[in-house]
Amino acid sequence: TDFTKEDFLNLMNDETFFNQLKEQYPDLLTDAGNAEGVKYRLEGYLFPATYNVLKTNNLQELVTQMVDATSQVMAPYYSKIKEKGMTVQEVMTLASLVEKEGITTEDRKQIAQVFFNRIDEGMPLQSDISILYALGEHKELVTYKDTEIDSPYNLYVNTGYGPGPFDSPSQDAILAVLEPTANDYYYFVADISTGKVYYAKTYDEHMELVEKYVNKD
Repeated sequence: TDFTKEDFLNLMNDETFFNQLKEQYPDLLTDAGNAEGVKYRLEGYLFPATYNVLKTNNLQELVTQMVDATSQVMAPYYSKIKEKGMTVQEVMTLASLVEKEGITTEDRKQIAQVFFNRIDEGMPLQSDISILYALGEHKELVTYKDTEIDSPYNLYVNTGYGPGPFDSPSQDAILAVLEPTANDYYYFVADISTGKVYYAKTYDEHMELVEKYVNKD
């Protein structure tokens, strides 16, 4: 398209445009509109899919199309979200972490429950995804210094879900949050070479797994 990154980000920061969308999709965007400390209100609400864009479409129409796709995906789940005592913003935020932390549906459902377990205990989620978002860059290794960054998105320092989504979650990740697999784990680590995820109940068990599967070289 002829749309530039600058045009797109300017639209993401346009409160008037967001409020128009919120009126159009109140079930989906009301919680996002009430969120404090978010970088972009529409982060997480532009559904990751393939879109047909006509030469006559403007940027607002394209973004509306993406929000509409998210609205259609979420429509069957609003009653379930209320049952769980969560907001749409919390669901989308946790799903955005689950999206990046797990690859398979099975792991995503386990990881979602690990995050719920940590939240119930008042533990920070300590997701590296949150640090990378706070830093605004991608890197293979998150350092100890990185985890001290002053940002509401830093889930090493701050407890809870964070202000809002860190990426655009898929339907699979959203469902993992709404239908997690029951477990009593508080930690998980992935073997980077195989992608297999290992779960632990205690910090000591977790560190053994880190030594075995992450620091093995």
